[in-house]
Amino acid sequence: MAMDTDSVTASSTVKHINVFWHDGMLKHDPGNGVFGTGIDPGFLDVLENHPENSNRVRNILSILKRGPISPYISWNLGRPALITELFSFHTPVYVNELVEADKEGGKKLCSGTFLNPGSWDAALLAAGTTLSAMKYLLDGHGKIAYALVRPPGHHAQPSQADGYCFLNNAGLAVHLALDSGCEKIAVIDIDVHFGNGTAEGFYRSNKVLTVSLHMNHGSWGPSHPQNGSVDGLGEGEGYGYNLNIPLPNGTGDNGYIYAFNELVVPSIQKFGPDMIVLVVGQDSSAFDPNGRQCLTMEGYREIGRIFHLLATQHSDGRLLIVQEGGYHVTYSAYCLHATLEGVLNLPLPLLPDPIAYYPEDETFSVKVIEAIKSYHKDKVPFWRSS
Repeated sequence: MAMDTDSVTASSTVKHINVFWHDGMLKHDPGNGVFGTGIDPGFLDVLENHPENSNRVRNILSILKRGPISPYISWNLGRPALITELFSFHTPVYVNELVEADKEGGKKLCSGTFLNPGSWDAALLAAGTTLSAMKYLLDGHGKIAYALVRPPGHHAQPSQADGYCFLNNAGLAVHLALDSGCEKIAVIDIDVHFGNGTAEGFYRSNKVLTVSLHMNHGSWGPSHPQNGSVDGLGEGEGYGYNLNIPLPNGTGDNGYIYAFNELVVPSIQKFGPDMIVLVVGQDSSAFDPNGRQCLTMEGYREIGRIFHLLATQHSDGRLLIVQEGGYHVTYSAYCLHATLEGVLNLPLPLLPDPIAYYPEDETFSVKVIEAIKSYHKDKVPFWRSS
């Protein structure tokens, strides 16, 4: 079921996007070593910055301020979350662990995830800034809000840090929306990795539809026991409201759009949310060191257009975008720019792709997507009813 893009006219173009940001988030320094391990093996002259370093967000920040999309951007100052606000998603025991780790000067929480001096303040800013962005929408001040935040959050589970994440920024915002009267919220995660923390937080809820499109990487250890497989459908009242879409490595633009049209769009239309959250990571791009999914700017742009249409049809145009991964310092910024061009529903691209062309073969991914679709029709209640 493809979106009817012909039915959307220029009059539906969004005039601007409200970006929420705070410079204090740059103070999180996860260190260096061999990629994300923090390990110095002793035989390398040059150690890399941790993938989740501040430069990747600095480029996103600068492309929004000085790139061709800048006239469409309105800036809003973020703020730190209160400790009490964190308890809507996270357990007090876990939050206290983070507070104590900060007091003691830092701690390695799990593989690749380092809470160093300055990290906790940045994490509180990321959480509070995302909450501010959601409240902006709930209070009717705008239609599109983008929480440009770091450290990322979608791997953070209620009682566990994971995958560079301490606090689940999107999950906290979803709880705020539920507490403010929203009845159904759809969270669609296009980061290259399974949004296991968000899924875990709402695994037993029928009020939140969580959908994750990710490379088929499986579990990666004690901090990430969830494998993101298609049979992770939720539990209890939440059965059928968590949809995992593990895609073959190298799926690319055409494969992602096919997955959206065949799986994501029909699910959103059946669920009927009154708020939509796009959890966006540019690590699904063709040149990201932490992913293998081969999306280009045009793929991200088309995904943005789809979200424009979904928000227009289901949530009165309201869309919260929350930043997650994306580790190619240059191309991540370009892909974010393209995503927002699509969300704005601009008729022509504002920024050309420096890659220009990336060959792909969607044959295998189409077979996988059709198999997932067949599984959903057999197992997911709101799919069976159609």
